[in-house]
Amino acid sequence: KDAVDLHKSLGLLLFFLLIARMVWRLIDKEPTAIASSRWQLWAAKAMHYALFLFMLLLMISGYLISTADGRGIDVFSLFSMPALPVALDGQEDIAGEIHEIFAWIFIILVAGHAVAAIKHHLIDKDDTLKRMLKIRH
Repeated sequence: KDAVDLHKSLGLLLFFLLIARMVWRLIDKEPTAIASSRWQLWAAKAMHYALFLFMLLLMISGYLISTADGRGIDVFSLFSMPALPVALDGQEDIAGEIHEIFAWIFIILVAGHAVAAIKHHLIDKDDTLKRMLKIRH
């Protein structure tokens, strides 16, 4: 039970951080792209949108699993995130299936993102990875 409660609390903390990051992304100027071809620019943009989208969907589906019984989520014993006033029949099972599928998709996207960053560093020999890690060059 403790691991499940920690998972839920971390999920909600990450949800709030994700919302803050998405707002920051809207406000802050996007760095100039290094990619040299059109398809790389498109792929990078698509990957970033997909990462944001699946993180968001993963967290929403987790919330729907946890609140399907009408009870809120206790967050680090500091406050409770309330449940929605209505729940669907089978919400926990449906959201659970969706959560698992989105988790795997997100894992695959993260792996693809890591592979692309390493490719930029080792094959293209550009500064993409250094910029991601904020390493001065």
